[in-house]
Amino acid sequence: MSQTAFSSLKLNPDLLKNISSLGYQAMTPIQAQSLPHILAGKDIIAQGQTGSGKTAAFSLGLLEKLDVKRFRVQSLVLCPTRELADQVAKEVRRLARTIHNIKVLTLCGGMPFGAQVGSLEHGAHVIVGTPGRVEDHLRRGTLKLDNVTTLVLDEADRMLDMGFQEALDAIIGYMPSQRQTLLFSATFPEQIKSIAKRIMLEPVVVQVASSHDNSSIQQYLYKVDGDVDRLTALRLLLLQHHPESVVVFCNTKLETEQVADELRRHDFSAVALNGDMEQRDRDQTLIRFANKSASILVATDVAARGLDIEALDAVINYHIARELEVHVHRIGRTGRAGSKGIACTLFDEKDAYRVARLEAFIGQTIEVKPLPAFSLLQQPAQKPLMTTLQIDGGKKQKVRPGDILGALTGANGIAGAQVGKIHISDNVAYVAVSREAAKTALKKLQQGKLKGRSFRVRLLWA
Repeated sequence: MSQTAFSSLKLNPDLLKNISSLGYQAMTPIQAQSLPHILAGKDIIAQGQTGSGKTAAFSLGLLEKLDVKRFRVQSLVLCPTRELADQVAKEVRRLARTIHNIKVLTLCGGMPFGAQVGSLEHGAHVIVGTPGRVEDHLRRGTLKLDNVTTLVLDEADRMLDMGFQEALDAIIGYMPSQRQTLLFSATFPEQIKSIAKRIMLEPVVVQVASSHDNSSIQQYLYKVDGDVDRLTALRLLLLQHHPESVVVFCNTKLETEQVADELRRHDFSAVALNGDMEQRDRDQTLIRFANKSASILVATDVAARGLDIEALDAVINYHIARELEVHVHRIGRTGRAGSKGIACTLFDEKDAYRVARLEAFIGQTIEVKPLPAFSLLQQPAQKPLMTTLQIDGGKKQKVRPGDILGALTGANGIAGAQVGKIHISDNVAYVAVSREAAKTALKKLQQGKLKGRSFRVRLLWA
């Protein structure tokens, strides 16, 4: 039997059966190295990039230990952002499909507090949440962690970057000292070592190298001179490569807004993402980027960590990341699943020492290329193929994807092939439609009905 097969693990037969039905056969490196220790009850510090399979690793560990008959919170998973928490909860539920009556609850900011209190009153086995909201529930007495046997800190480095150190310390004070603690992180700064010493017992350290190699990601350096030249260089690279989907990484929140504003001024389809945005604006931004109606996402590392971004054509580093491991994490966003990716990094004279450190860190020389010809600036910016319609009705109004698709493709409507991703939240829905069909689609929804009633609909142009 292969040592990397899930069947080689001492897992509940129902869990193994479900894993097999989901198409999981061989473990990823981080799963193969960490799961035997997790199942043995040991504390773990695991370093691995997004997409390495760490969520399944800790999820299987906590599910194996769970006693469904004890309707108490037995596992707590803390994540830096609501988006990541939602993804993790979804994966835990997927892996737990064959476990009857299991309840997984998400507790995140940006969502109504009262509704969460009501859900907690009905009980839960696994809580997945953000530190701020979890601490809030603990202080108000609406959440009890007395029976927690497993604590997971997912993307621990980003939680510390976002200032959650005090909240983490407070939360840990509410749970038993006799527990298993699993810490997963893409980077391993001194802060991580410090917190591990305080909250973990003889942790096993697992480190997995990035799975992205030189053949899947082409890295290039472009020398610039000052911020004005940096913005021009960014425009030139976008005009040369015409990426359908690209993330531009900035080092500060303010810079994301400034760069996105400047790109929009030059008619590029750009949206900013940073930690200062309201949750609804964050959700809308990510939906538009994911459904291809905004081509360029200008983001900080903290905001972009843990996002489920598919088929990213390119990554552009507006500045070199302050931490070398973060740079590797950034470029690992592109060139996934066997596809080719491009990573472009802008640097100036002052960054020369960082370039040398970066090349030493990754063990390769990065080619310095000349900027594309300035004549490209005469070309118009490429527009995305899709645009997004926002409908002021969602799950609570019983709106379903089929209702929206049917309304769009009915008599005098648009073709089914012109409809893209449909995303439905509690009180709002978003649907991507082909750009050329946008006005027809808008008119169709405004004049028609969903579930026998009219809803406000508007176009979100980028």
